Amino acid sequence: MTVLRERMLEDMQLRGLSKGTQKLYVHAVRQLAKYCLKPPDQITEGELRQYFLYLTKVKKIAPSTLQVAICGIKFFYEHTLRRQWTILDLVHVPKEKKLPEVLTIEEVRRILECVHNLSCRACLSTIYACGLRVEEGLHLQVKDIDATSEIMHIHNGKGGKDRNIPLPQPILKLLRQYWLTHRNRVWIFPSRDKEGIYHLDTATKPMTARSVQRAFKGALQESGVTKNATVHTLRHSWATHLYEAGVDLHVIQTYLGHSSPATTSIYTHLTPKTTEPANQTINQVLENLWR
Repeated sequence: MTVLRERMLEDMQLRGLSKGTQKLYVHAVRQLAKYCLKPPDQITEGELRQYFLYLTKVKKIAPSTLQVAICGIKFFYEHTLRRQWTILDLVHVPKEKKLPEVLTIEEVRRILECVHNLSCRACLSTIYACGLRVEEGLHLQVKDIDATSEIMHIHNGKGGKDRNIPLPQPILKLLRQYWLTHRNRVWIFPSRDKEGIYHLDTATKPMTARSVQRAFKGALQESGVTKNATVHTLRHSWATHLYEAGVDLHVIQTYLGHSSPATTSIYTHLTPKTTEPANQTINQVLENLWR
């Protein structure tokens, strides 16, 4: 590990950034150095400007990817190297206004039925039934399950926040049955070792995101569902289904761990519950107009 990378990691740890964010930021700086063919502390502001133009005009990377690159590089130069460059405030990422994909309850059922690996099916079912982020589901521990109160504890979620989520009885039953197949004292979804041998009872790490994402992708194709869905789509779908069932938006916000109601309000745009009354009124107006 280089001195610069180690210092950047320490700075991010002091700032309280998650390990996932740290990994993305370090990768962003590494890609910059690779493009400029020199250590990042030797790169000039002019070269940095050309790199951002390359990302936007030549590679035409997605806004979300560009945002990560900007944030990572900006953190490195402003906090680790203590450089205040104009270009870091000039570069701007256009905001995306795309609505997330949402699955129906029937589509979720069809996809989960096509997940043939038991551990992946249990994990994906839990992610959907509790509205979890992928990493939150993978890192569930035995101590996080309060079977008596039927509550799941999420520790150190996005933004370092903890929260409690209702644990549906069918999922509690599923987790109990699945745990009996490995009896790991720490992890709900333990990972096999590097040799591929299933010593799940003594595993020291949880399953990888890649294995769950691969299982979901295969199940999506087999199910015949044609939507552009990912594992994270299960979280969006869960929130939408709760809203359709009449759960208060503020309660959904709490369960999701959103800081702002505006973030949760997107689910009001994803459900017929909001649009059907307006559609009915529009139809009535047009019907009267052409009588």
